[in-house]
Amino acid sequence: MSNSFSAPDEEQQPLAKLDLKTKLAYGAGDLGTAVSANILAFYWSVFLTDVAGLSAGLAGSIRLISGIWDAANDPFVGSLSDRTRSRWGRRHPWMLAGAIPLGFFFFLHWVVAHFSNDRNTNQWGLFWFNVVVSLFFNTAYTMVNLPYTAMTPELTEDYNERTNLTSIRFQFSIGGSILSLLLALVIFSVVKEPIQQYLLLGGVFGVFSVLPVIWCVWGTRDRMAIVEAKHLNTTSESISFGRQLKIVFSNVPFLYVIGIYLFSWSAVQITASIIPYFVVNWMG
Repeated sequence: MSNSFSAPDEEQQPLAKLDLKTKLAYGAGDLGTAVSANILAFYWSVFLTDVAGLSAGLAGSIRLISGIWDAANDPFVGSLSDRTRSRWGRRHPWMLAGAIPLGFFFFLHWVVAHFSNDRNTNQWGLFWFNVVVSLFFNTAYTMVNLPYTAMTPELTEDYNERTNLTSIRFQFSIGGSILSLLLALVIFSVVKEPIQQYLLLGGVFGVFSVLPVIWCVWGTRDRMAIVEAKHLNTTSESISFGRQLKIVFSNVPFLYVIGIYLFSWSAVQITASIIPYFVVNWMG
């Protein structure tokens, strides 16, 4: 590291303003995870029941297990990311390590595996196959998305710039989610065979989920190098994981916000899963 970062009188100097290239690269980081999560929300349940042939109960159980694991692994990945020390900083190594597994396991969601000619045996084989795939996918998703979101307050100390970064991030996220559904409709209209439809869907968006992460890491690398240099020269109290959890659960207003977010996001996910069934089975 340059000596300029270790000089005591320069450690506290504010970061320079972010340029547009860095802002766009940061915003793109939410594109891949948003698109993959959106496609799974709308199409995975109907794929499991109507294409893979799983019962509704088993399909719902897969999604339940997947959601519980997604919630459980967040604190651990966040804690590990905070404690990571590498030449690439704390956030980028996790994002790069999770990027390719994110795309690969997203694709595996759309594979109809065959385990036995016996229907009951095959049902349970499909069930456990999809459970394992979803657990690995959600782990990779957390490895990418959680360190990524932690970058917002680290890239800039300016309130207005943080607001602007969040705005750009959600423009990429919402825009990508809308375009992903339109592209999915194009795929379904061009390819008529259901299994091939979803394999193509998985392949296209599997690749698409990886590329924006790489863009984000590459485009923010210089800024994060400055941030990490300042972080390494700053001493702060180390708080144990158990104490962090205690602080979180003792913050009542924060728990209210988490509850509101949980129920509102659950409503979005349930609605997204139901829409394909309504369109196909009721509207024809």
